[in-house]
Amino acid sequence: MATPATTPGTTGTETAGAASSAIAASAGAPSAGAPSAGAEAIRTWLTERVAYFLDVRPQDIAADDLLVEIGLDSVYALTLCGDVEDEFGILVEATLAWDHPTIDALTAHIHSELAAR
Repeated sequence: MATPATTPGTTGTETAGAASSAIAASAGAPSAGAPSAGAEAIRTWLTERVAYFLDVRPQDIAADDLLVEIGLDSVYALTLCGDVEDEFGILVEATLAWDHPTIDALTAHIHSELAAR
């Protein structure tokens, strides 16, 4: 029997059904990690996620660096979309990182989506 792949930030103990149920249950509200999701909190979270994917220190990523130029590939960009949906309880397009190609641009987009609720 194949072991399901895990994404960064998961323990690997979730089952597909349980994970889907948890996502569906939290789709309308930010997670506990995103209380009111101010712009600075969003920026910090995004920087830490991208740093994790790229295996670099968060302080090595400038908020205006083009994500594709610092190594964010399509697999990690898509994974980031799922992480954003889970963390902030919003639906995003699969092209999120390409449409908003810097930490600053992503932060502004997510912040505006949360403010529009």
